[in-house]
Amino acid sequence: MFTGIVQGIGQIISLSEVNTVTTVEIKLPNVDNLAIGASVSINGVCLTVVRIDSDIVQFDIINETMERTNLGDLTIGDSVNIERSLKFGDEVGGHILSGHIFGTGIISAKTRSGDQMSLSIIAPPSIRKYLTEKGYIAIDGISLTVGQVDNGVFDLHIIPETMRLTTLDSKDIGDVVNIEVDSNTQLIVETIERLLKERGVE
Repeated sequence: MFTGIVQGIGQIISLSEVNTVTTVEIKLPNVDNLAIGASVSINGVCLTVVRIDSDIVQFDIINETMERTNLGDLTIGDSVNIERSLKFGDEVGGHILSGHIFGTGIISAKTRSGDQMSLSIIAPPSIRKYLTEKGYIAIDGISLTVGQVDNGVFDLHIIPETMRLTTLDSKDIGDVVNIEVDSNTQLIVETIERLLKERGVE
């Protein structure tokens, strides 16, 4: 489990594919007490550590994950958001995340006002029913609050600290981002849908 509070930025060192499995080496900002088999969120995607060499950590990624997330767009030298898995007793500063991506969105607008930045993201049809103003959402593993929602496009307002600690500041219009819906929002929406269906309400 994760919280969406990014702990640092990692850098892609190498990428290779053997028998449909992509192996990626990432330089992590912190490997203290990291062990093989541990879970790490990379751009919001839960991956398992398979090898550790100093601060260079290796992960194996299957084709489905590469195709359903923006990890398939990565190249050597790219930066990614890093979060280590939640431990018992840790503070939950964002919201609980599983590291399972619901879909990808496309940045349609990027503006600055003083020290803050705003992004507009086009959501895929499959997650639009979960979008609600002031609700939680995770973008590339970052816990954020949804702003205005209009016809499948939602706004995000980013504070300077989030810009400093994550890759969002380097994103441009047209870039693809990973989206994970808040689990509580998902549960509420799907429960209401089920109840309405049982009562014959479409």
